[in-house]
Amino acid sequence: MKERADQAMALVASPAEAAQAAEAMLRKRYDFVPMDQADLVVALGGDGFLLQTLHEMLERKAMRPVFGMNRGTVGFLMNEWRIQNLEDRVANAKAMSVAPLRMQAVSVEGETVVHPAINEVSLLRQTRQTAWIEVSVNGRVVLPELICDGVLVATPAGSTAYNLSAQGPILPLGSNLVTLTPISPFRPRRWRGALIPDDLCVSLRVLDPRKRPVSAVADQHEVRHVATVEVRVDRSMALTLLFDPEHALDERITMEQFAV
Repeated sequence: MKERADQAMALVASPAEAAQAAEAMLRKRYDFVPMDQADLVVALGGDGFLLQTLHEMLERKAMRPVFGMNRGTVGFLMNEWRIQNLEDRVANAKAMSVAPLRMQAVSVEGETVVHPAINEVSLLRQTRQTAWIEVSVNGRVVLPELICDGVLVATPAGSTAYNLSAQGPILPLGSNLVTLTPISPFRPRRWRGALIPDDLCVSLRVLDPRKRPVSAVADQHEVRHVATVEVRVDRSMALTLLFDPEHALDERITMEQFAV
């Protein structure tokens, strides 16, 4: 995509020492503009910082393509850190579209909170007692009673994160699916989750929210004492991630299935 060669770049970095040092080196070598003047963004840090950057764009409704470079720990969503040839790398990067989830949570007290999630929306028990949750898909009850530590809905981009740790499946980008994955299920004991077309709405109702309180978490944003949660894909807020062709996210997600 050579048309990116002349686009203005903004630079953001996490507070971590490695990211701050990388930012200083890049600013000496390349020209950057303020975020509100940028066509695309270079982000330095780990996956958490990249998610934070994307969430800030969603909040401002000012989405721009993001080229991340790993100055954190895992860096699954990041490109390799290199100071050389940044402009060429950005110009030739492969663009991947990621549609976030939209979480609408209603608390026991009746407060409604709407928040996006790029990786997953998870419901988690707040106390030592298990959560009792009714699961519906597009208004149809598919599990009248799920007894568990929690349950999550993950996007393909997030399927290799918390979802994978909870024994959920890895979803290829472009699969048009989300995964519904239980966390330490007790009943039904053999239920291991489901794949849901991403144009459907997943509804989760806490059956005893006062005795068995549950929190809902959209990526890093938590809502406590929820009564109901609706989760659906929001294509109107699609984000664009840029990757080196040899290190593209879709290929990385595929290969993660063979990691040992």
